[in-house]
Amino acid sequence: MASIKDRVGLPRVTPRPLDHASVEDLVDHMGSSNSFNARRLHEACAIYGKMITEDATICLTLAGAFTPTGLGMAVNSLMEKGLVDFIISTGANLYHDIHFALDLPVYQGDFRMDDSELLERGLVRIYDVFIPVEVLLETDRFIRGALRDLGGRVVSSSQLHHLLGERLLEVAGHPERSILAKAASLDVPVYTPSPGDSSIGLNLAAEKLRGEGVVVDPDLDVIETSSIVYSSRKNGVVILGGGAPKNFYMQTQPFLSQILSISKGGHDYFIQITMDAPHWGGLSGATHNEAVSWGKMNPKEIGNGVTVYSDFTLAAPILFSYASLKYERPLRRLYAEREKLVENLKNEVEMRNR
Repeated sequence: MASIKDRVGLPRVTPRPLDHASVEDLVDHMGSSNSFNARRLHEACAIYGKMITEDATICLTLAGAFTPTGLGMAVNSLMEKGLVDFIISTGANLYHDIHFALDLPVYQGDFRMDDSELLERGLVRIYDVFIPVEVLLETDRFIRGALRDLGGRVVSSSQLHHLLGERLLEVAGHPERSILAKAASLDVPVYTPSPGDSSIGLNLAAEKLRGEGVVVDPDLDVIETSSIVYSSRKNGVVILGGGAPKNFYMQTQPFLSQILSISKGGHDYFIQITMDAPHWGGLSGATHNEAVSWGKMNPKEIGNGVTVYSDFTLAAPILFSYASLKYERPLRRLYAEREKLVENLKNEVEMRNR
C-alpha cells in the first residue's frame, strides 16, 4: 500500500510559532500552517501579487462602513504604490472620509450605549463609532461650498469626487488622511454607483432646490468604468463588503459583451472579503464562480478568484499591508486618461456598427 504522503499528495498542516512575526511571515504562516479563512486570506495575498506582476488594472470597491473605522490611510498607501488604479465606493464612505481630512472628531464608542441617550447628546452611531452631529454639519458646509464651483454642469461622479479631493488638498488641515484627497493628487478616479444614496447626495439635492445644483450622471460612470476595463490587458478587483460598488464593477463586462457586443471574456482576478454567504441569493455573497455564468468572470481564470469570509476591518489591513510591503509599480493616473479611454471605446462601437 502507498505511503500516506504518496496517497494523499497534499501539503501538511504544520504548527509553527508566531513569535514576533512580520505581516509577510504571518501571511506565509497562514498558507503553510492554517486552514479555513486564514488560508483563503493567504490565497488573496497571492492573487493580489499576481494582479500586480501580470500588470492587471486593479479596482478597489468599498461597501459598508469602511472609512469611519479610520482605515482610509491604508488605501492611500496602495494608491501611492500604484496598487489601486480606480475606486468604486458607496457615497457614505466618501462622506465620512472627509471628516478626517478636515480634522473633525470621530470617536471610538460603545455599541451597548442607549441610542436615545446618544440622540439627546447629539451623537450618531455606526456600531461602536460615534460621530457628533456638528461634524456632519461642518462636512455638509464643506461639500456645498465645493459644489458651487461646479455650477450647473453635468459631470460623472469621478469628476465630482476629484473636485472634492482637490478642495481638500487646498483647504483641509490633514489631506493625507483622506482617500479623496490622495486620489485627486494621484489621478485615481473614484466612482459611486448611487450618487443620491449618501449625505454627499443629500447636499447635491439641497443645491438643486436652490437652483444651483450640479447634475451627477451615473451613465457617464458606466461608460468611464467600462472604458477602463475595455482598454486594459487584464482586469482585477478587490471587493470589500460587496453591495452596489461590487456590482458596478462586475457589470462592466456584460456592458461590453451583452450590450455593446464587445467580449473581453470576463474579469481575470477577483478578491472578495465579505461576511455574506452565497446561499441567501444576495449579490454581496455571490462568488466569482457564480459570476462566470453572467460573463463577469473569465472561466479560464477561475483559479484567480477567492472569497475570504471575514470582517474586512480584520482581513483588509493584513491584505493591504502585505501588498504594500512587497510590491510597487508606476501609477496609471487613469483620471487624466478618462476622455481618451472613452474615445477608444466609442471608436470601437462605431467601427462595429458600420
